[in-house]
Amino acid sequence: MIRDSTPLTLAEVSELVGESEKEEEVKKFIKKFTKMKPEDAKKMRKELTDLDLIKLKEDSIVKIVDFMPDDSIDLSKILEGVSLDQEEVSKILDVVKKY
Repeated sequence: MIRDSTPLTLAEVSELVGESEKEEEVKKFIKKFTKMKPEDAKKMRKELTDLDLIKLKEDSIVKIVDFMPDDSIDLSKILEGVSLDQEEVSKILDVVKKY
């Protein structure tokens, strides 16, 4: 039975994977798609959360960290169905640019 569900970035998942041969394959696979170190992903995730944007849910924050959008067009593709004003978009992209 699942009691709780928390979205994780790919970088965070790579930290949770063990050391067996199969798990090493999983780590290699994740590394192909991960753009940052786990500690940086956690920092970025916290900064995005600290923006305290009501429209920005935890699963959306994880997507932003994983995909690292370069501009508002990329961000809107990631956050399909979420309408952000220009100020909110700027705040998010400012955080992404730090990493």
